[in-house]
Amino acid sequence: MDNAEGPVDWELAARIAGRLAAPGPVADRAELIALVDDLRDAAGRAAAHASAITGLTAADGTPPELVSTVLVVDRPRWALANAEVFAAMTGPLAATTPSSATRSAAALQVGGVLALLSGKVLGQFDPFTSHDGRGRLLLVAPNVLHHERRLKVDPSDFRLWVALHEQTHALQFAAAPWLADHLRSRAAELMTDLAGDKSLVPRVGELLQAVGRAVTGGADDGAGVLDLLSARQREVFEEVGAVMALLEGHADVAMDEVGPRVVPSVRKIRKAFEARRDEAAKARGVDRVLRRLLGLDTKLAQYRDGAAFVRAVRKDVGIEGLNAVWTSAERLPLPQEISDPRAWVRRVHG
Repeated sequence: MDNAEGPVDWELAARIAGRLAAPGPVADRAELIALVDDLRDAAGRAAAHASAITGLTAADGTPPELVSTVLVVDRPRWALANAEVFAAMTGPLAATTPSSATRSAAALQVGGVLALLSGKVLGQFDPFTSHDGRGRLLLVAPNVLHHERRLKVDPSDFRLWVALHEQTHALQFAAAPWLADHLRSRAAELMTDLAGDKSLVPRVGELLQAVGRAVTGGADDGAGVLDLLSARQREVFEEVGAVMALLEGHADVAMDEVGPRVVPSVRKIRKAFEARRDEAAKARGVDRVLRRLLGLDTKLAQYRDGAAFVRAVRKDVGIEGLNAVWTSAERLPLPQEISDPRAWVRRVHG
């Protein structure tokens, strides 16, 4: 990653996150090897199922199973991958390189957040740092193992279910090859504006965490970052948030609608997973503070609002009607349309 300039020492942030990340669940070597192999296999199988459910195919004809590069990672490697994403997405801030002490302080902030998130993310699709034309699909092995044990669900089913979500993301970007550049350009516009706003420099670490998480699909505490933005900056930020709600909600719908023929215990998994989400959202004390810091409650709303949008649009105009959303940036939902799907249908379909 390019670490010579910019407001954060990204390599230091990745190292800090790796050191601070909590250890994963205990398992013997044979179980861990089997877990990694099974996750890779699940990712391969999930791609075709996701394509069949969503009706999405790669614009260039690439087979579904080849639209992503699958990486099974641990928590430190996930943190490193996201430091690379942040470095790529915050390029417009390179001209605002502060002192090394300031860069290190920002790295400490970002690294701490990455360390906390590294224990919560099951998987992630990264379309921004590809070197071979395919995005990186990251499956975080210790977190998958932790959740399947905690939820007491069938491991094979759960691993495929998680992979279905991430491969749906891969198909979204493969079907809409303009989408990654669109999000990157929106981030660049926001970052360029921020680079000229000297009042934000003292809070650059906090700002980068929130903006970066919004753009890459990670957790976002919208209230905190919006307080720092101008009206135009806020408009761009909310536009990106609407797109992320679409992406996450669409993937959540797909992972459930494969049905019991593909994932026999899918209903049990979803019920257990939602119950766990709701339980976590009611946390108090230190857990409540952490959820606020990481924006996990906002993220939960994003999943559910996006899924409601997708289901409503499909009910109204079908899968093909919904898939018009992947044809151009102009057809992406506006922030107000996420909560008013019929407004999107009227605008796009008349």
